[in-house]
Order: sequence, then structure tokens, then C-alpha cells
Amino acid sequence: MSIELLEKIKSKTAGLKKTIVLPESHDERVLKAAGTLTKEKIVAVITLGNEDRIRNDAGRLNVDLTGVRIIDPSKSDKLSEFTNIYFNLRKHKGITIDQAREAMQRDLFFAAMMVRERMADASVGGSSASTADVMRAAIQCVGMPEGISIVSSFFLMLFPDKYYSFADCAVVPDPDANQLADIAISTADNHRKLTEEEPFVAMLSFSTKGSAKHELIDKVLRATKIVKEKRPDINVDGELQFDAAIIESIGKRKAPDSPVAGKANVLVFPDLNAGNIGYKIAQRLGGAEAVGPLVQGLKKPCFDLSRGCSVDDIVNTASIAALMS
Repeated sequence: MSIELLEKIKSKTAGLKKTIVLPESHDERVLKAAGTLTKEKIVAVITLGNEDRIRNDAGRLNVDLTGVRIIDPSKSDKLSEFTNIYFNLRKHKGITIDQAREAMQRDLFFAAMMVRERMADASVGGSSASTADVMRAAIQCVGMPEGISIVSSFFLMLFPDKYYSFADCAVVPDPDANQLADIAISTADNHRKLTEEEPFVAMLSFSTKGSAKHELIDKVLRATKIVKEKRPDINVDGELQFDAAIIESIGKRKAPDSPVAGKANVLVFPDLNAGNIGYKIAQRLGGAEAVGPLVQGLKKPCFDLSRGCSVDDIVNTASIAALMS
């Protein structure tokens, strides 16, 4: 079932004629992914860096980059324009024009600015850069839409017979109630977009419907209320324990009046400790395929890869980024 969903996403993406920028051309996995994405006509690909080096590396790797557009940020005719845009975005922080130009010659920042300026529909980086670096470029260049207070992430967790979205498992260490609500809203919308399923959002805790009392539970309750107020169209409930959220018999017993208990497919963890541990348990012990982290909460997709990612991970992430753009 997981393979079927990924193939369905790739097929849908191929019909959209989207363009993805893969900035980290010095990583051989990125070049291989660029070749695959182009050969299979999933998306049009732009990669960044010195063209001679890229083509030499591709030849050594036996990767066909026919159809892949290569841009060297330091030689691009867009460098001055991007520098001025970035300077105007960041001058209130004390940045100088020289610092802006230096930033725009860095692959992650140039890629994010390409997305901002509609030269690409999304960027996918992080195979060799840290999450902090990817997020910094994305937030500073692309920004967040009105009404969303936080950039977060989710994992699409693919089991043999069911899909789940887990959030946030990679970006926000300790969201407050408003941020947790926005994470839930973003994840619900993206779950629907990718799986075509109606999202049922469980706001997770160590308590179900008052079985325990603690300030940590209070945060989850406040977040649930905010989601209901901001987006009454979303099926959401909390606080729910994990088993009450996903197992029908337990959900009926612990939360008989809940519209979500027992059938949740979007699981919102209260903090990054819980989320990161939870998705890795599901992946390593439960056998789920973890697709992500998929960054959300930006105006346009700028996705972050794990530094341990495979070529297939990059291909899948680029396909999802295009579908979400």
C-alpha cells in the first residue's frame, strides 16, 4: 500500500509540470535523484553549482543530466536582483548589501529565493546541510502565510494497510498552544492533499478526556480548542492517548463521544521529544516507511532532507513537494 501511494503521488505530480530546485549538487545522491526525476518526467529539475564540476561528477557517476538545468549562483544574471530583494527583506535586522550578496551566493539561499520569485515551485535540500540552515534560508526568503504562526514538519508514515501523518517530529521543540494548533491545522490540510483521505486529528497526550490532570495536558486542551475555533471544518479531538486515538475498541471505551477516537490518521504530538521518539518507534519497531520530514507552514514548499537520506528519499520528497506547491 505504501508503494502504491508513492507511485500515485509521482503519477499525479508528473501531470502538473512543476519545477523543483535541488541546490546541493555536490552530493552525488542529489545528482542521481535529479537524473531519475528527469528521466521519469516527474518534475523539471534545476540544480545549483559550478556547471563544469557538476557535469564531471555526473559523468563519473554515469548519471544522465540531459534536461536538467544548471545554474551557478555566483554567475547568475539574477544574483543582483536576488541580492537587492534579500537586502530589503533583512535590512531591519542590520544586514549590509555585501552580506546579502554573500548569502545569495549560497546554494540554499539562492534556491529559496528562486522559489519566492516563482522560478521554481519548490526546493528540496538538507542532504548535506543541517535542518537549521535549510529552515533559516526558507523562513527568511519565502516566509509564512498569514494565519500560520510556526514553521513545522510532519512525517507521512506508511504502513501496509494504513497511512498516518505524524507531527511535529523534526522542527519545533516545545510548541505553545497556538503553535500546536497551527501544526495540527497544517498537518490536516497536507494529509488530505497527499492521501486524499479525510483527516481525523488526534491531539495526543498521556491522558484521555480527563483521566489525568497536569499543565502539560492543559496545553493540549487549549490547542484543541483553538483548532476548533479557527477551523471548524477539521475533525479534531483531544486530549487523547495514542491507543485511544487509533484503536477503535479502546477509543469507544475511553472516549465514547469523540468524533476522532479510534480512527485518527493525523497524530499531533505535544512536543518534539514525543514526536521524534514516536515516529522512530513506528519506523524501527513497527516497520513503517517514514517519508519526511516534510516542512509545512511556509508560503511555498522548501523541504528538508535527512542527511542520511537515500536517492529514493530525495525523489519521493521532491515529488511530494511538487504536489504540495
